[in-house]
Amino acid sequence: MGFLLWCILLVLCWPLALLALVIYPIVWLILLPFRILGIAVEGVLELFRAIILLPARILRGPRTARV
Repeated sequence: MGFLLWCILLVLCWPLALLALVIYPIVWLILLPFRILGIAVEGVLELFRAIILLPARILRGPRTARV
């Protein structure tokens, strides 16, 4: 879908399409640290969630296998 939109932009305004083609990798590199930070924050939040829910999982007891 993105490629199709870029082709339409290339036909309508080729300088803007070429500028977008050049700027896209730069923007991707700038946003990369934020993606890594998001993965790290998500991991920390999942750890906190597991710690908070641990007493409930212990009190629930072992799961029985249903056949």
